[in-house]
Amino acid sequence: MRLELKSPAKINLFLHVTGKRSDGYHTLHSFMCRIGLYDTIAISFGGPGIEMICDHPQVPADVTNLVHRAASLFFDWYEKKRGGHPEGLCITLNKKIPVGAGLGGGSSNAASILQGLNQHYHHPFSTEVLCEMGLSLGADVPFFIYNRPAIAAGIGEILSPAPSLQPFSVLLVDPDVFVSTALVYKNLNLGLTNLKKENKNLPFKMRNFDPKKHLWNDLEAVTCAMVPDILRIKRLLMEHGAQGSLMSGSGSAVFGIFSDLEGAMAAKESLLGYNERWQLHAVNALV
Repeated sequence: MRLELKSPAKINLFLHVTGKRSDGYHTLHSFMCRIGLYDTIAISFGGPGIEMICDHPQVPADVTNLVHRAASLFFDWYEKKRGGHPEGLCITLNKKIPVGAGLGGGSSNAASILQGLNQHYHHPFSTEVLCEMGLSLGADVPFFIYNRPAIAAGIGEILSPAPSLQPFSVLLVDPDVFVSTALVYKNLNLGLTNLKKENKNLPFKMRNFDPKKHLWNDLEAVTCAMVPDILRIKRLLMEHGAQGSLMSGSGSAVFGIFSDLEGAMAAKESLLGYNERWQLHAVNALV
């Protein structure tokens, strides 16, 4: 039997870092939305153990990959619950989501594996339990299991319904520069961040999200110091019709918001060839 899964990217429409815990994790408020840029995952069942294949040279196809770890974790929990170990499987991961770009590709992959295996084995675990599993793999994994726009708090695991979103499209520009999330947070001046934000209305208090007013990312200034192309991309997106533009997550990918896919596609055509390293994706938001 073969199971095929689509694993979407996400963008952060708002990211405010609120503090740092004693264990080193940062707390945040973030407004996250999935977009129609997908990795694809195929699972073939049977045989011994877990085998993994990936077509991206920078993504390890071994036990360190979140996909492999998610499958192993699911089987561990399944064995404890049902008292038996499922058959082995082979996972083929085809990457389309840029790596190290702040788009949550690895977390999305892990969530897809947990949900896909749960479906295949007739839902032994509730969504809440899957989120518990996912959190042990990464802070963004529960969001992808939540499966809709959300406000994330805590380290990302406390999810609540997002403000209403009108359908929109994005032009995503990846400058093809890998950014270490850990290094970005290490370089973040939390005191300065909170000083700048203390009087700013936060979008999750609003009834409607307005990209012209509410786009914000506390990590952007830190990453821009490492990747100067981010500011150039933001400027170009605004010059080509975006309602607003922002870096996603810890970067380095940048998105512009458009009212429809036609506008995003027109901007993409204008920016093609501007820099041969940049990857451009015009897609709809999954609202």
